[in-house]
Amino acid sequence: MSQNYIVLDRDGVINVDLFDYVLENETFEFEEGSIDAIATLTKHNFKIIIATNQTCINLELISRQGIEEINNYWIDVIKKNNGDVLHVEVCPHEKSENCDCRKPKTGLLKSAEKKLNISLKNCFFVGDKLSDLECAVSHGCKPILVRTGYGTITEAAEFPSETKVFDNLKTAVQWIVN
Repeated sequence: MSQNYIVLDRDGVINVDLFDYVLENETFEFEEGSIDAIATLTKHNFKIIIATNQTCINLELISRQGIEEINNYWIDVIKKNNGDVLHVEVCPHEKSENCDCRKPKTGLLKSAEKKLNISLKNCFFVGDKLSDLECAVSHGCKPILVRTGYGTITEAAEFPSETKVFDNLKTAVQWIVN
């Protein structure tokens, strides 16, 4: 049986985007329906990969370990609700550093593929920013835009024509599994 992978952005897709940085568990608030959406993906045998830009690390607002602790916190909540996250890839860089891993570049996806010995080509990639959609298209993934986080701003601009658009992760997942 071939494995179904899906890539999710974090801020604005899984959790409410503060339009600032999530620097502690107390400020991590799930988007409505996102816990159920991840449980649904898990139930339908999707392996979930998270690809997230976290500039706050290189801005020295939080350590890499601090981001890991926040990720462990919300992944634990997901697990308690019958969901599972296979892997998280984090880009710590600022835009000015011109790294290969900051979305819209595809380094996060390439890194996940190498670490897990998988291919993410043709999988769905759900995000709320143009950089997510561009990363998806550049890597050969199927882009999905959600209207949470920066999604309505992104929807008002030009974005890749093959992008499917949904209100949130939950409605996107309902479409994906049906």
